[in-house]
Amino acid sequence: MKHFLKILAHILCLLCYCSSSTGQRVLALDEAVATALLNNYEIQLARNDSMIAAIDYSYRNAVFLPSVNVNANVVKNNNRQKQTLADDTERSGKVKNQNIQSSVGLNWILFDGLRMFTARDKADAILKAGGFESKQQIVTTVADVVNTYYSIARQKQLVKATDVQIQLNEERTKMAQYRLDIGTGAKPDVLQSKVDLNEQRAMRMQQEVFIEQLKEQLVQAMNSNIRPDEFEVPDTIPVNYNINLGDLQDGIDQINPTLLLARSNIEIAEYTLKESRADRWPVISFNSAYNFNRNNNQVAINPFTTKMNQTNGLNYGFGASIPIFNQFRVQRQIKQNQLAINYQKLNYDNQRSILLLNLVNQFKGYEQQKKQLKLEEENILLARENVNIVFETYKLGMATLVQLREAQFSLAQAYDRLIAARYNAKVAETELRRLRGDIVK
Repeated sequence: MKHFLKILAHILCLLCYCSSSTGQRVLALDEAVATALLNNYEIQLARNDSMIAAIDYSYRNAVFLPSVNVNANVVKNNNRQKQTLADDTERSGKVKNQNIQSSVGLNWILFDGLRMFTARDKADAILKAGGFESKQQIVTTVADVVNTYYSIARQKQLVKATDVQIQLNEERTKMAQYRLDIGTGAKPDVLQSKVDLNEQRAMRMQQEVFIEQLKEQLVQAMNSNIRPDEFEVPDTIPVNYNINLGDLQDGIDQINPTLLLARSNIEIAEYTLKESRADRWPVISFNSAYNFNRNNNQVAINPFTTKMNQTNGLNYGFGASIPIFNQFRVQRQIKQNQLAINYQKLNYDNQRSILLLNLVNQFKGYEQQKKQLKLEEENILLARENVNIVFETYKLGMATLVQLREAQFSLAQAYDRLIAARYNAKVAETELRRLRGDIVK
């Protein structure tokens, strides 16, 4: 999967590389998403946690194997010893000896109340939960990248709208100055036109700075080495008008990573309960050991002391540990684990209820944004026509500067509402896909 994403990112990079007038290349959304999937820090952290669970899963069958330990000890003694025998004979001197001990022990649990099988299956459930956690982070990160990407497109559209106002104000300033020069205008009209022009120019500079800040934010989300001045984002915001609530709700239990994770937590809690119940059963094990013991006495003051003593051999047998009474620890743990299962089930129902509620509310917002977008697309045509009419009448001296400014202000507001409606519709669409969990296939 990771290699595929790398290849996809390189292909998209080649396909989407095209130079603009400033020598910048156009960064496609698919490329931004693919880069974030590979490099984003939050996704990497989530994958790291998932890899830990994967390591445990790869060794899941080791619970059925015996444990083997080797022990070895070498002890040297150099002591002074003094003895008084029954006949009052005294002996004294240094006693030097060396003791070598080694053993190979094997312990193989044959039956433990099926705990081994439960531990194996629990490792599988934990691995699945780790995968759902990773997907949950991926879905969140991709949604953030998409929203940031189209935030840049939104600001670029606002820059274009500001350019329209700048062009109108430049034309209005020239016209006001011309009318003043021929004696039919007034100085305040010229000054106000220049003030409005400078205001729009200042706004445009602020918008350019905001675009650079959003680019930095996008680069950070992608965790890429690309600089903000090396790429451009298209100023288009495509909106999907064909989303319906039924399709979003259909099969969401099998797609949404939050619900899948909550369901996995129920499964893990059930395995934990089985592990606790296994403590009620005896543990039967097979034990075997090969022992070697050698004791060398280099100096002995007692003639009856052995100079070398060696024993070695194989021992084996079976053992059983039967629980009789353990201060009700097992019973208490079982009750706690049963409550944990109930908690996880309630959490799942709660998460599902919240998700479906958010999905319905977000869909209503999406529908409202579509209607508002259609309305604002009509309003922008009316506002443009109104500005053209007032502008022409202003040229003929039949409209005042106040009327023209009001028409321009109305056009600016129409642009702002249109761009906001388009962006909000896109955000609502992205949020619906995030809630469903299929924003990344």
